[in-house]
Amino acid sequence: MADVLVADVVIAGGGPAGWALARACARSGLRVTLVAPTNTWPATYGMWLDETSVLPAGARWVPARVRGLARGYAVLDNESVLAACAHPGIEVVRARVAAMTATGARLAHGEVLRAGMVFDATGVLGAANRVEQTAFGVVVPAERAASVVAPGEAVFMDWRRPPGFGEPATFLYAVPRPDGRVLLEETCLARRPGLGFAELRDRLHARLGPLDGPVERVRFPVDVPPPPLLASGAIPFGAAAGFVHPATGFSLADTFRLAPAVASAFRGGPAAVRRVLWPAPARLVYRLRRRGLATLLSLTATEHEEFFDLFFALPERRQRAYLSGRTDLAGVTAAMAVLFARAPAHLRRKMVTP
Repeated sequence: MADVLVADVVIAGGGPAGWALARACARSGLRVTLVAPTNTWPATYGMWLDETSVLPAGARWVPARVRGLARGYAVLDNESVLAACAHPGIEVVRARVAAMTATGARLAHGEVLRAGMVFDATGVLGAANRVEQTAFGVVVPAERAASVVAPGEAVFMDWRRPPGFGEPATFLYAVPRPDGRVLLEETCLARRPGLGFAELRDRLHARLGPLDGPVERVRFPVDVPPPPLLASGAIPFGAAAGFVHPATGFSLADTFRLAPAVASAFRGGPAAVRRVLWPAPARLVYRLRRRGLATLLSLTATEHEEFFDLFFALPERRQRAYLSGRTDLAGVTAAMAVLFARAPAHLRRKMVTP
C-alpha cells in the first residue's frame, strides 16, 4: 500500500504514555495520529497523591492513606483519565504497529503512516537479561480485604514473608480501586529474571488464603536505560524511554509531567525533544538510581525489609527527592548519603560493593 502523510506526530501505543503525549501535542496545535489496537487500560495504576496535579483536568482518582507513611497515594480511575486525554485534534487508528522509523510507522496490515515525528509509547517487554518487576494480584470485594487493609488505606510494601517461603524477597501491595474493590498483589520488586507468576500466586495465597476474583499480572523491566542523546529512529516515550523508577516501578507522573514539554520542543526537531526527555541532570540521577538498584539486587529477604524500614524512616523531603526528583541531583544524592549514614555496617557494605 502507498505511504500516507497523516499528521505532524504519529504515536504508537494507546496506554497512559501514548494518550498523555497525544493530548499534550494536540493542545499545542499539532496534528496527531495515535495508533493502538485497543482503547482500554485494564491495569491498576497509581502515583503519589502530591503528583496528581500533573493529570489532565477531569481525571479522577481514589486517595488512600499509606500505612506507615506520611505521603498519600492515589489509584487512578482509568476511564476518567482516558476521557480527560481526549481531544478533537487526535485521530485514533485501531491497528497494531509492526515497525517504526523517525518519520514512519508501518502497520501490521502493511500501510505506512508518515509524520514529522514518530513516538514509540508501546512500553517495554521483559527479557531474560533484564531486571524485572513482576506481580500477581487478585481484585476482591472490600470486605474480603478488610483484614488486610482498612477502608481508605493502602499497604505499599509489606515485606513480611508468606508462610513457607524464603528467598527471594516479595511484598504485599494492597490498594483500593475506584470501583470499590481492592487489589491484593504479591510483588517481586526487582529480580533477574523476574519471579514467575505461579510462585507469586502461591505466595499470595499462602499469605492471605484462597482468593477469588479478576487477576492482574504485571511484568516489566526496571533497568531500561535512557536512549543515547544522538539516537535515531522513533523517539521512545514513557516506559519505553526508561522512565520506570527502579525502586518502585512508577513512571506515570513523569510521563504526564513531561508530555507538555515534549510538545513544546517539537518545533526544535528530534534533538530538542530528546534533550527535554533526558537532560543531563536526569541522566546523572538515573545512574544513581541504578546504583540503588544494584544494592536491592544484592539484599537478602531479611535485608530488604530492613533496608526499606530505614528508607521510609528518612525525612519526607529525602524520600520525595529519591522517589520523585527525576532531575534533582542534589536531593537524590543527599537522600542516598543520609540513608548510608544511618545504615548498619552490613548494609553499607552492600551499598558500596559494585
